[in-house]
Formats: sequence, structure tokens, C-alpha cells
Amino acid sequence: FAIDEAHCISEWGHDFRPDYRNLNQLRTNFPNIPIIALTATATQKVREDIVKQLNLPAPHIFTSSFNRENLSYEVLPKKESFNTILSLIALYPKESVIIYCFSRKDTEALAAKLNANGHNAGTYHAGLNADKRRENQDKFIRDDIHIMVATIAFGMGIDKPDVRLVIHHSLPKSIEGYYQETGRAGRDGLPARCVLLFSTADKFKQDYFISLISDMEEKAQAQSNLDQTLQYGRLDSCRRKFLLGYFNEDYDKSNCANCDRCVAFEKLIPVKVADTSISAASTPGYSYLAERDGKKAHVDDSDHDTDLFDILKQLRMRESQRLGVAPYIVFGDKALRGMCVTKPQTDAAFLKINGVGDKKLKKFGKKFMTAIKEYEG
Repeated sequence: FAIDEAHCISEWGHDFRPDYRNLNQLRTNFPNIPIIALTATATQKVREDIVKQLNLPAPHIFTSSFNRENLSYEVLPKKESFNTILSLIALYPKESVIIYCFSRKDTEALAAKLNANGHNAGTYHAGLNADKRRENQDKFIRDDIHIMVATIAFGMGIDKPDVRLVIHHSLPKSIEGYYQETGRAGRDGLPARCVLLFSTADKFKQDYFISLISDMEEKAQAQSNLDQTLQYGRLDSCRRKFLLGYFNEDYDKSNCANCDRCVAFEKLIPVKVADTSISAASTPGYSYLAERDGKKAHVDDSDHDTDLFDILKQLRMRESQRLGVAPYIVFGDKALRGMCVTKPQTDAAFLKINGVGDKKLKKFGKKFMTAIKEYEG
């Protein structure tokens, strides 16, 4: 038996679901069947509870690093949050974006404002019926909509690899939940941005729901979780180090160079982007100037041909619609970027692209190489 999202079993996990407790019957009813439990976000306490709840007498426990080096972390003030969101989205035109909100009402209101401003946004929350949620989710996966505005109900089991931006419009209930949700960005290994819009006023919404918890131990845990998210929002040191430390992972670097606190320590010179005050300085995939030891060095993570990338994305969309599959099933963004850098025009060169094998060469190679050749003139 393979149990995914195993943190749901634990009452100390950020997404505890009581029905998962029924899984403890597996060991009793099937004593000789192997069991594997998997989760991307579990503290030591949660891991111990998973073992206890599944009745695993002497399990092998494998823990890999929680560090996602391609993700950048930052906190921005929530003041004039809609303008901030518009500015951030402008940095990722036609890219996949998830915005997490506190309530269904907030979700619907924000999506309506985004659509009124010319964006293509959908919603996902528990107030929608199952068919509508599935429809909106499928549209997001197929790139029919680029922005999903959702409550934390969205994302579990979603394996869309090319989400470039995750915004938390409200204070998360726990660091575990926050890390799980930001982890839906950049699963293709390419740079992605995780932004928390921070306001201590959001604390009072959470305080109200904590006050309704009758179990004192559960209430204390919820309060501790909230205090840690507030600490994260107020940090003046490396955010990555804080997040990894929460999961008992020691991060020995003094500067991760990919969160807003460490970027500030590197004295990055902000760049005005799209006539807004939002700096691209900490945005992977965008150019900026860094000043180190008095010397200026040009840094550019976007060394692929962006015009060709747009052409190949359109071709990918047509092929995905023809086959009735999600665009990333045809090729991921990493493969397209590789094509834009090397611009292959032979089978041998095409096969060298990360994400291309014999089957994809046979199925799509001719069309994509023709597009590249025509672009090159």
C-alpha cells in the first residue's frame, strides 16, 4: 500500500483529515503487505505520529533535503495588495500563477478583479461543487487559465510542473502548510517565486478560529503554528534557513542568495519593473545588477531566446489540444528553454535536449525543429 500526503494522518500535520485515521486498519487486515507512507512536509513530531497511526513496528525512515534551491522566498507588505499582485503577475505574462486566499469570499472577489483587469483567472474552493472544482483545475493544468485563485483546498495531488509564481494573499496557519503550498511552484526545477503578502492584521482572523478550538492541547499547537508564521513574516535573516530549520534541517550557508533577506545583504541594486515599485532584484529569470566588493557583475538567468520560446509554447499548446493532454505532457518549460538555447535542427541535436527521448523525437521532433528553422530564417 502506498499512502501519499501522509501528513494528513497526523493530528499535528498541517492538513489533518480524520478519515485518514481509518488507514490504521491496513496493518491489522493485511499484516504481510508492505506499506509506504509519503509526504513532502512532515516535522519530526508528525513523522513519529504517522508511524504510530499506521502501526508500523520498525519502519525504515528516509528523509531527503527540504531545500528547493530554485525557489525564491520573499515577504512584501500587504498594503495596496491588489496593485502589488498586478505588478507581480506582470513579471510572468501568460505563466502559471497560484494565489492563495483566506476565504471563499476573498477568492471570488480577487478573481473577479483580476478578470476585470484583463487577466484569465479561475477559482477553487470548497464552496464550489466537485464538478466545477474539477473543471477549473483541469483548465489550469491545460493552461486554459493562467491564474488560479484558491483557498488551501487547492493543490494536493496537483503535479503541474511549470507554476512560476505562488502568492499568499493571507497569513498561512502554519509553516508546514505554507511550505507545502509554495512547493507547488517550480516543480520542473526552473526558477520560481514565492511571495507572502504580510500584514499583522491577518493574525486576528486566525485568532478567532483558534479561540473556537475546545481541546487545549490542539489550541496551544494552533497558536504555536501561528506564532511561527508571524516570526517568518518579521524575519530579518535568511528565510530559507528558517524554513529548513523548522523541518530540523541544518542549513550551514550564511547567505542563500535567493530570498529577499539574503538578496538585501548582497546589496542588489533594484530595477524598476513595469513602472511599479516592485523590484525584480530577487526575481529569478530576470536581469539585475549585483554589487559585490565594489565590483558590478551582470547576472542574467534568462539566457534563452524569449521570442522563440513564445513560438514554441504556442506550438506546444496546439499539440496538447490536438492530443487532449496538458501542455507539459508534450514538453516541459525546461525542454522548451533548452530548444531556445541550442536551437536544434537535427535528430541528434534534438535528443540532447533535457526532457526529449526517442518517443518525443518521433512524435514532435519534426514540427518543433521546423518551427525553430523557420524562426532562424
